[in-house]
Amino acid sequence: MSQSTDIAANLTMIRARIAEACIRANRAADAATLVAVSKTHPQDAVVAALAAGQAVFGENRVQEAEAKFPGLRAAYPAMRLHIIGGLQTNKARDAVAVADVIESIDRPKLAAAVADAMAKTGRRPDCLVQVNTGDESQKSGVPRAEADAFIRAAQDDYGLPVIGLMCIPPAEGDPRPHFALLREMAARHGLSVLSMGMSGDFEAAIAEGATHVRVGTAIFGHRPAP
Repeated sequence: MSQSTDIAANLTMIRARIAEACIRANRAADAATLVAVSKTHPQDAVVAALAAGQAVFGENRVQEAEAKFPGLRAAYPAMRLHIIGGLQTNKARDAVAVADVIESIDRPKLAAAVADAMAKTGRRPDCLVQVNTGDESQKSGVPRAEADAFIRAAQDDYGLPVIGLMCIPPAEGDPRPHFALLREMAARHGLSVLSMGMSGDFEAAIAEGATHVRVGTAIFGHRPAP
């Protein structure tokens, strides 16, 4: 099998699992959008996924996104790119320039830098606030206790187009309480987008209301060695 055939087959399988999970949760079969996480995989893999009908992609690093995606937009105008990794303030302008959605707004300095970049470039990609639902010191994301105030500040003080929330639960334990916490937090703020769930737990995330699931390994295979 070629890489293109593998990716197309994997996409078919993942889409079927997403639809089944949505139906089990009494939601429409297309209620959750698949974000194909192509980080560390070459542009050829992205092209194979595009050819198989995938339109929404996620990248962790802005520099990698800049290398892969701008040249594809003319041929694939429906394509949308999410920046999903922790974002440094000095990369805010680059992220605003390349992304359709920035999922990792998590601190005031970053919110200010992104708002400044939007003002200077005229581009206003949608934003998600990343919440560190497990309060893990090694992970990005605003701590739970500060999240409500930060969400309000991101919208009201910095003027960001915040449309939802994102989280990455702890690797150990049941992720569903973390997904439920994010859903309840989004509801408090009238936010409709919930980016939660990855290759190993996206069905649990859909059961808790995920609108976007971020799947990489199950589509593209294991990441190439650096």
